[in-house]
Amino acid sequence: MAETIGWLTDKILIAELKIFHTQEQIERKDVDDSHRELCQKRLQVLQTQRNDLKQELHQLWEDVLEGKVKLKVYRQYKMYNDPRFKINKK
Repeated sequence: MAETIGWLTDKILIAELKIFHTQEQIERKDVDDSHRELCQKRLQVLQTQRNDLKQELHQLWEDVLEGKVKLKVYRQYKMYNDPRFKINKK
């Protein structure tokens, strides 16, 4: 499984932001009905995507609690600003 709790949480938050701003577009008074209709259709898709992600996160969490999935820790190894990894070019 490529998804992690952090990855899914990030995608859910991004979807929530898109939903918020799409809802703002629907409520605008300075746009025509076709713009609002387009945004309403997009809003439905975004809500479906968000709900799918939430369900996936819920399932992953349940699998972790039941011991079906073990979470991995991915270490970040940074080489920049570390003099031990500096290559001296002559």
